[in-house]
Amino acid sequence: MAQTSEMLRGAKGIGIAHQTIDLMGEHAVVPAAQNYEVWLSYRLGGSPELRALLEERIAKGIPFDEPFNDQLYERFFSNVRLSAQMAATGEKIARELAEVVSALHAAGERTGEYGQTLERAANHLEQGLDEPRLREIILSLATATLDMAEHNRSLNDRLHRSTQDMEALRSTLKHARAEALTDGLTGLANRKMFDETLKRRVAEALDDHSPLCLMLCDIDLFKRFNDTWGHQTGDQIIRFIASTLQKHARTEHLVARYGGEEFAIIMPRTTLSQAKTLAESLRAAIECKKLLRKSTNEDLGCVTISGGIALLRPKETPTSLVDRADVCLYTSKRAGRNRMTLDTDKVAVAAA
Repeated sequence: MAQTSEMLRGAKGIGIAHQTIDLMGEHAVVPAAQNYEVWLSYRLGGSPELRALLEERIAKGIPFDEPFNDQLYERFFSNVRLSAQMAATGEKIARELAEVVSALHAAGERTGEYGQTLERAANHLEQGLDEPRLREIILSLATATLDMAEHNRSLNDRLHRSTQDMEALRSTLKHARAEALTDGLTGLANRKMFDETLKRRVAEALDDHSPLCLMLCDIDLFKRFNDTWGHQTGDQIIRFIASTLQKHARTEHLVARYGGEEFAIIMPRTTLSQAKTLAESLRAAIECKKLLRKSTNEDLGCVTISGGIALLRPKETPTSLVDRADVCLYTSKRAGRNRMTLDTDKVAVAAA
C-alpha cells in the first residue's frame, strides 16, 4: 500500500495517471471515477484475477460496456470500501470504549474518596464533638455529597452520549455492509451477496435434505435495446425486470443481479415444480407489460426473459448448480428465447 502510494506521487504519478486514461481511451472505457480505479489497478498490476478478466476481454475484442464495468468495480472494489469503513469505525469504537473505561475508573476513585470522607465523619461523630466542629463536619459531608451527585450526573450524561455514539457507529457498519452487498442500480443483492447466500443455502439443503432450486435468467436481445434507445433506457428495463422478479419471489427467496442483464433467484425449500410455476408467472408478467421510454413515452416494444432452473443434487457444489442452471438458460436462448428450461428437460440434460 505504501509502495503504491509512493508510485503515484510527483511526475511519475502524473505519468501513470496519463497512461491509465490513455489505456481506458484505447478500449473505449467511459472515464468515470470508478472505472479509473479499476484500470489504475490493472495498470499497476494490483490483482491477477482482475488483470486476467480484462486481458481475456481485450483478446476477444469484446467492448467494455457499462454493465460489465459496474460488475468489475462491484466485484473487486466494493469490499475494499467496506473494509476501510469497518477499520475506521472500529478505531472509533475502540476510542469510545477507552474513554468510557477511563470515566468509570475515575468514578471508582471518586466513590472511594467519598467513602473515606463518610468513614472519617463517622469516626469523629463517635468521639463526641462541640457545635462548631459538628457544623464543620456536616458542611464537609454536604459538600462531598453535592460533589459526588454532580459527578454521577456527569458520568450518566457521558454514558448516555456513549450509548448514542455506539448505536450510530453500529448503524454505520450495518449501512456499509448493506451497500457492499447491494447492487446500486436495482437495489437487489449483488454478486457477492449471491455467492455468499448460495453457499450457505446449499449447505443447509444438503444437511436437512430439503429441495433447493436456482433460477438464472437474462433479458432477451438486451444489446438491441441498448443500441437503439441508449444506456439510460437500458437501465430502465433492468430496473423493471428487477422489480418484477422481487415482487413475485417468496420472502425466503434471494433475488440477485448476477451481472449485466442477468439475474438469479435462489429458492430454498422449493421443488422443481414450484420453481417452474414461479418462473412461468415471472416470464408472463414481464412479457405482457407495456414499457414506455420515460423521456419520450415511446413504445419500447416487447421485453422478454429467458431462464434456466436447476434442482440441487445430492453432494453437489454451488459451482456445479450454477453451471447446470446456466446450461438451461442457454438452452432456452437456443430454442427461441422467452421460455424457461428445467434441468430435467431432455434437451437440457443432453446439453449438460
